[in-house]
Amino acid sequence: MTFQQIRYFLVLAEELHFWKTAEKVYTSQSSLSRQIQALEEELGITLFERDKRNVKLTDAGMFLKKKWEDLLDEFDRTHQHAKKIEEGSSGLVSIAYPGSISYNYLPELLKIFSDEKPDLKVELMEPIDISIENLLTNYQIDLAFSRNEVLNSSILSEKLYAEPVCLVVPENHWLTTDNFVDLKDVKNEKFIISGLHHTTYFSSLLRNIFNTYGFEPKTHIESDFGSMILNLISKGLGISILPYSFQFSLNSKVRFIKLPENTELFINWRKNDDRKIIKDVIDYSIKLGKSYYQRFI
Repeated sequence: MTFQQIRYFLVLAEELHFWKTAEKVYTSQSSLSRQIQALEEELGITLFERDKRNVKLTDAGMFLKKKWEDLLDEFDRTHQHAKKIEEGSSGLVSIAYPGSISYNYLPELLKIFSDEKPDLKVELMEPIDISIENLLTNYQIDLAFSRNEVLNSSILSEKLYAEPVCLVVPENHWLTTDNFVDLKDVKNEKFIISGLHHTTYFSSLLRNIFNTYGFEPKTHIESDFGSMILNLISKGLGISILPYSFQFSLNSKVRFIKLPENTELFINWRKNDDRKIIKDVIDYSIKLGKSYYQRFI
């Protein structure tokens, strides 16, 4: 049994006329009759009742007509989807990202995907304690945005842009951009930051910053979630250090003061992943990253 035979059957089931059907499927009437007869013999089912003037579906034929219409429709849609995947216009891409880019860079990138690849499905993950290196090498994600470059021989990385790190204080705080000298101005304040004992990139960055200014912060609350930290700061519960990107959260109850230190954003992917859709997503990410670089320099 072939798909061609099923297609012949479905057209004949609509036309109920061998000559008209033969014209529609671009074959001879005798060839069509042989194909339908071969189909019936293989199935052991009579699909049509025939006489010299009429062709009529049997009950079994009517049942298979409905089932095979659905089957061929699914087959055609699956075929078209596979072609889109081959062409790089469709498929599924799973992406890990740091929370700091969820207010600006990532939404802009997803808007590009929506415009350029409307059939692309995206899965997003914001890992905290899970290594993105492991997520990539274990094929749990396809791409990862990170604040540090992943150093692994099976993973490729590309720097997208760098941005300032900021001291974040409540809107009514005494410290402003105008009177700020350096971080030692707030060494006696309560901090809301990631745990400095953690091995994450940002915890390491914070340790280096505090070492540079020669003091250990008075950590009041520990959190790895920037959105939570911003809300706590807006309630006057402390101050923090966060990437500049969090300023795009538009939280009007906090103030950002730029520090001389920078943090970077990288995109990371498996070296052996040569799918066109992955290449396209990387290209879009790099192009958008260049525009962000111009914003921060």
